[in-house]
Amino acid sequence: MTWASASDFFAMGGYAVYVWGAYGVTAACMLIDPILAARRHRQALRDMDDEFEADDDLDATAGVLS
Repeated sequence: MTWASASDFFAMGGYAVYVWGAYGVTAACMLIDPILAARRHRQALRDMDDEFEADDDLDATAGVLS
């Protein structure tokens, strides 16, 4: 497909809303996905740390009671 001008390119033959909208949604997903993955990773690390601290507390209490 050939375009006579930049405005023809951005108009995408009358389908600009669909084409640029698809690019926009794809870009948003590609930006949001790593952010959400990093948040899930940090939460998993916090959960593991809390679990290990709880186990340490139980071990310390068990030693005092026996």
